[in-house]
Amino acid sequence: MPVGRKPVLDRPARRRVVINGEPVDTAARTLAELLAEAGYGDAKVATARNGVFVAARLRAETVLEHGDLIEVVAPRAGG
Repeated sequence: MPVGRKPVLDRPARRRVVINGEPVDTAARTLAELLAEAGYGDAKVATARNGVFVAARLRAETVLEHGDLIEVVAPRAGG
């Protein structure tokens, strides 16, 4: 390996997902990591992956794959 180059294994795998209709390149491995990376932090939101609801308690174990369609919806106040 050439001097000064890191092995490819040191770089996080990147994948392209779509969040609310916008393509995003990410190194996030899970839905929880993606939400943090996208700035949602601890916001109370509903999420779906490829049209299937993902409960908040399952986001950390929901592994993302290239091409996933992610929907993030914030609750609306009022009536």
